[in-house]
Amino acid sequence: MTDDVPIPVVVAVPHAGRTYPENLVQRMRRPEYSQVRLEDRYIDHVGTAAARQTGAGLLLAHAPRAMLDLNRAADDMDWEMVAGGASSPAKHSIANRRARSGLGLVPRRLPGLGEIWTGQMERAELDARITNIHSPYHSALAEMLERVRDKWGAALLVDLHSMPPLRKMHEDDRAAQFVIGDRFGASADDRIVAAALQNLADQGAIVAHNRPYAGGYVLDRHSSPGRGIHAIQLEVCRSTYLDGSLTTTTDKLPEVASVVASLVRVLGELVARLGRSGALPLAAE
Repeated sequence: MTDDVPIPVVVAVPHAGRTYPENLVQRMRRPEYSQVRLEDRYIDHVGTAAARQTGAGLLLAHAPRAMLDLNRAADDMDWEMVAGGASSPAKHSIANRRARSGLGLVPRRLPGLGEIWTGQMERAELDARITNIHSPYHSALAEMLERVRDKWGAALLVDLHSMPPLRKMHEDDRAAQFVIGDRFGASADDRIVAAALQNLADQGAIVAHNRPYAGGYVLDRHSSPGRGIHAIQLEVCRSTYLDGSLTTTTDKLPEVASVVASLVRVLGELVARLGRSGALPLAAE
């Protein structure tokens, strides 16, 4: 329960779900390939450990990203995947251009594979996924953040993800191990973001800001800095806690979890001070 959290932080993990219904797997062309590449593989273990060490609120999605991407709007859909298409005559728009590239509400394509699915899905099935997965997850997250903000005067969402190893720009380059996204300043107070970057650097991590990941729908929907609800996306390189094939955890996972816990703890203390000082609003106007 968020009423008892000792710091004003909620850690959410939307992409690590591994509960695959059998009928979903049967419709995937190469399930093992797609699962590994779509999942934020085992980042929920990092988030769970960090929340346990700090007392932060925790929200984990168990439905896999292959089933529904919780970091997409409910209408961010490639309607060619759906039998009968959209209910509206305007099936496509600039807004869902990403969906048509293969990474919409229900992912369609992956590099090295092409089409993920063997055929179309029924509109009723898509609607059921939105009703039973998308809506409850975002309602629960919104409620948690509101309750934390009401108690502390401010709240911070850490939207936790993992990323494949980033490419080096040149031979001597050191690719980032962590990326902090704040929608280019729109989703969190600058002091929170600066503290996040400094904390990770102080721990010896290589950190980047907004590139290549600035955050997405989760931050757009749930952040409201003017109301004291702030959000950052935290991307963790999978090579820091998974094996060379990026499929299995290693003994480095606890160390990575401790890095994230330190970050959560520092940011929680800062957000609590800002909330107490009135530097951030106490409640919605």
